[in-house]
Amino acid sequence: MLDLATLITAFTTLFVIVDPIGLAPLFVAMTAGMSAAQRRRVAARAIITSAGLMLLFLVLGDAVLRFIGISVPAFRIAGGVLLFLTALDMLFERRQARRRDNAEEASGPDTEPDHDPSIFPLALPLIVGPGAITTLILLTAEADVTGYAAIYGVALAVLGTVWIAFKLAGPLARVLGPVGLNVVTRVLGMLLAALAVQFIIDGLHGSGFGMPFPGA
Repeated sequence: MLDLATLITAFTTLFVIVDPIGLAPLFVAMTAGMSAAQRRRVAARAIITSAGLMLLFLVLGDAVLRFIGISVPAFRIAGGVLLFLTALDMLFERRQARRRDNAEEASGPDTEPDHDPSIFPLALPLIVGPGAITTLILLTAEADVTGYAAIYGVALAVLGTVWIAFKLAGPLARVLGPVGLNVVTRVLGMLLAALAVQFIIDGLHGSGFGMPFPGA
């Protein structure tokens, strides 16, 4: 069974990757003109879809790795590099710009007025993107059934924070403002960069890199 420190690290990693605070203003933009009830339905569908996608990748991710023949340390290093690139996007505002592009693609001039953004782009790729998928696979790479259940519980807790952020999206965007959102995004980016480096270090240790040869 995973200890509390590991679960806290898992929650922190997924929280930084999903970035509920950064999603809040985009949710407001994509549901502009909708009633409060319509916004609640869109948020519920996005959360339920994201929960299903996370369960799918959590259960099948490791099996896919074994089928392809990729070792866990190698994937951990690659995942750390991917997470680090995501952190750079957050630090230099490229991530929010890409999210805004996805939002505009789903709500462009040819979009029907009743377009539902809950599946795309909210659930995929804004909530369950490459970073979240990679993180779930890394966190459950060596877990047993109890560990899988614990990590999925953590993922559901993170989705709970997304639901809260969606509920408070309007007031949150007004309180933080553009400057506040930029500051929060950069702080989360720094945390993610440090976690990504830790993934890479763990992968190098797992592969035996830098370890003395037996008998040396």
